[in-house]
Amino acid sequence: MKNLKKVFLIIIISFSFISSKPLEPKKINIVIDASHGGNDFGVISNSITEKQIVEQVTNKIKSLNSNVVIHLTRSDDTFLSYEERTDFINKIKPDLVLSLHVNSSLNNKTSGLEFYVAKETEFFEKSNEIAGKLQDKFSKDTNLKISGIKNGPFYILKRSDVPAVIVELGYLTNENDKKYLIDDKEQNKIAKSISEFISEMK
Repeated sequence: MKNLKKVFLIIIISFSFISSKPLEPKKINIVIDASHGGNDFGVISNSITEKQIVEQVTNKIKSLNSNVVIHLTRSDDTFLSYEERTDFINKIKPDLVLSLHVNSSLNNKTSGLEFYVAKETEFFEKSNEIAGKLQDKFSKDTNLKISGIKNGPFYILKRSDVPAVIVELGYLTNENDKKYLIDDKEQNKIAKSISEFISEMK
């Protein structure tokens, strides 16, 4: 009987020790999707391409962040189909997908950052909420025009089984935006804004 009591006491003490251990905070997982790549150049202005700009910004985000787990759909000049991108995303099941793009317009006066979410998915409300907060973050960190949040029934938004936002970082067809997009210091600012934003996600 004494031995049985000792066993129960050890179990109770062990359980108390385990239950008193502080729980580790949940790691946030983010997928950063650098659009285009390989033989898909995206927007082109002279020798400047969308695929180069978004790859540079994406790699800067990755190098800056240590508080969250960042997965990249691509980190080099590789072509990935939409299906390959969404398959990658849906296997990981991250907390958020940010797909980075550069815009273009026939009107070279059109400028600014734009954010797209898809109303056609069950994650619309959460995606829209995140896009709004990211928009607020950029409005504080940059002098670039913010053109708001728009509905975009794009493949990566509709087929990702998690909240997803497309970020159009500016217009390569606008001279002011172009200077901003290709400047290394400005790219660092973009990366810093996104890095800080995802670091603060709960």
